[in-house]
Amino acid sequence: MTKSILVINGPNLNLLGTREPEIYGADTLGDIKDKMTAKAASVEMDIDFRQSNTEGEIVGWIQEAREHHDAIIINAGALTHTSVAIMDALLAVDKPCVEVHLSNIFKREKFRHHSYISAAAVGLITGFGATGYLMAVDAVKNELK
Repeated sequence: MTKSILVINGPNLNLLGTREPEIYGADTLGDIKDKMTAKAASVEMDIDFRQSNTEGEIVGWIQEAREHHDAIIINAGALTHTSVAIMDALLAVDKPCVEVHLSNIFKREKFRHHSYISAAAVGLITGFGATGYLMAVDAVKNELK
C-alpha cells in the first residue's frame, strides 16, 4: 500500500517566488508542490500538499492526519516560533514529522532560533531552499521503513 505524507505550509508561504526571493528563493509554492509530487511518486509515496495562513486550520489538518496519513512534513513559517498549539497537535498525532525551513533559521534573527515544532519532529531540515522539501521526503521514507 502506498504511504501518504501530509505536507503543511504555514502563513505567507503562498507568497513564495515573490516574497523576499533573496531569502526564500525564486520557487513558488506551486513549483515546490510539483517537485514534491514527482519526488514522492519516485519513492512510491503520495503527498497531500496544503497551505494556510490560519493556525487553527493547520491544527485541524494535523489532527486529521491521525486517520488519513502516515507522516507529516511541515514548514509552519512564522508559527514555528510561536505555536504551542501546533506542537501539541503534532505530539498528539504521534506520526513521524519532519520540519522544513527554506532559509537557515539559525542565521537569521534571534527570535527565529527557537522552534516549537522541533519538539515534535524527528528531524529538522533548514537552509537548503526548496531542495529541503525533497530531502524531507527521503527522511520520511526512511522513518517509515
